Amino acid sequence: MATQATGVGFRSERGPVLIAVMLSTALVAIDSTIIATAVPSIVRSIGGFAQFPWLFSIYLLAQAVTVPVYGKLADVFGRKPVMLVGIGLFLVGSILCGVAWDMGALIAFRALQGVGAGAVQPMSMTIIGDLYSLAERARVQGYIASVWAISSVVGPTLGGVFSEYVSWRWIFFINVPLCLLAGAMIWRRFEEDVQRSRPRIDYAGAAVLTTALTLLVLGLLEGGQAWAWTSPQSVAVLAGGALLLVVFAAVERRAADPVVPLALLRHRLIVTTSLVSAFVGAVLLGLTSYVPTYVQEALGTGPLVAGFALAALTLGWPISASQAGRLYLRIGIRATALLGSLVVVAASATLLLLDRSSSVVQVGATCFAIGLGMGLTAAPTLIAAQAAVGWQQRGVVTATNMFFRSLGSAVGVAAFGAVVNATLGAAALEGAGIDPDALTRAVHHVFIATAAVSVLLLAAVACMPREDGTRSGAQAGAAARTS
Repeated sequence: MATQATGVGFRSERGPVLIAVMLSTALVAIDSTIIATAVPSIVRSIGGFAQFPWLFSIYLLAQAVTVPVYGKLADVFGRKPVMLVGIGLFLVGSILCGVAWDMGALIAFRALQGVGAGAVQPMSMTIIGDLYSLAERARVQGYIASVWAISSVVGPTLGGVFSEYVSWRWIFFINVPLCLLAGAMIWRRFEEDVQRSRPRIDYAGAAVLTTALTLLVLGLLEGGQAWAWTSPQSVAVLAGGALLLVVFAAVERRAADPVVPLALLRHRLIVTTSLVSAFVGAVLLGLTSYVPTYVQEALGTGPLVAGFALAALTLGWPISASQAGRLYLRIGIRATALLGSLVVVAASATLLLLDRSSSVVQVGATCFAIGLGMGLTAAPTLIAAQAAVGWQQRGVVTATNMFFRSLGSAVGVAAFGAVVNATLGAAALEGAGIDPDALTRAVHHVFIATAAVSVLLLAAVACMPREDGTRSGAQAGAAARTS
């Protein structure tokens, strides 16, 4: 029998469902990094060196733009069918990637993988929000964060092992049994009570939103890379995306059941937590993209040591996220997030102290501290957003939060890349060339930008309303357990 508070039946076995959710998350997380070390092998096998960056961009693009639509579908049809569709699409995409005959085909099939991943990521967090009480969610989100942490290390390692000793195609074929296992566990163990009614799907809104987000994320990913920021292509893509967002707002005002209820965008807590998620994504991108470069080029270490320095970031996150529940039940979600964001600001400031005489231990300790702060910020703010709405809107709210993190990552890619290019360009004009010293200065400028974004993160948390949903969420969880 299901509770009205959660929409999830007590027949759902939380342990097996959690394992299935963690396994599904691992598939998405590993596939975002596993291909990095396999690129040389892939290019030798099927060619297409000039196009290989699209293997990363298309996956991120397809995942990001489909997240909001999946969130709405989950609120209409339930989490289970959307999760199973996502796993199924990811499975088919993986098989097709494994048999790809050229780079164009592989890029297209990576897009299909991304479409599947766009369902898996938000549904994982939404299912957790359905199954676990407010007091339990931070601990469980710590488990999910640990999956991302392990995947960030395991992914590139597996990619290298498969490429060197077996075949790069097994990077994708390995997903087949894992997808089947995760799908079977969700199918058998997860039950939910969805109020069935004749769905009114906002097809027009979904189409316009997907197109608008595709143009915007594409423009942010490729600006300064595939084309110059001031080029006609860049202006057309970004302006077209912005214009379609205006059209989307007009469509949603007239929709009987909008894919993204505009009232949510006037909800102060939803808006501020979404901004927090965007800044979290940007900070993460700045660190994951340039810390390994700094450790290798400035400190003269190898890729393995650089990877361990970055792994300290993903180690601190799940540790603090798993303990955040105890803290926010005492002092509130907003206060917990403020504490976490203050730690992020302080630790990001120490990035500015790093130079060519710094040690890898110092870099790792700084990343670990930032991870601790992130765990106290990202998990509680998502939980606050989920607690602010009922079951019928939890999917949309979770998906919105996930999308803003992807958007923040895309903006981070563009902004930090522009900083590096500007610095290296200035060094070249001065006749210094692009040497390790110039690259070190460029990364230092990225660290300055990262510290500035962390201040914006703190400001977004400070703008959260003091009534953060903790009390109402706890009451709902208690009602669910006693019904």
